[in-house]
Amino acid sequence: MHEQIVVAGALISHDVLLVAQRARPAELAGLWELPGGKVAPGESDAQALARELHEELEIRVSVGARIGPDVTLPNGMTLRAYRVTLTDGSPQPHDHRALRWVSATELDGLAWVPADRAWVPDLLVALRTPGGR
Repeated sequence: MHEQIVVAGALISHDVLLVAQRARPAELAGLWELPGGKVAPGESDAQALARELHEELEIRVSVGARIGPDVTLPNGMTLRAYRVTLTDGSPQPHDHRALRWVSATELDGLAWVPADRAWVPDLLVALRTPGGR
């Protein structure tokens, strides 16, 4: 059996990052995360992330470099983040309670989903580096 990969997108525009507030499950509701979802059989990480962000947020993106380390979840899944660039659309919160653009100074104080908190140092670097490099 293959491990289940879950991909998340770090959409940075100018000097702010798009974060999404979870609506479910109950233990994660109200916490903030990078939007994304599960990689389906036969999909690459990039294909899955582009599909998930289109389904969840009504946007089209190009998927770039990895951000931060893989995060192992207790249920045997592996969470992986990528830098994404908006190519079409304006984010809409279909599967989330809310969406918010946050600056580098707001990242650490955000009520993150525990798994996504591991990426905060890498997200700070991406937000403070022109072009996210």
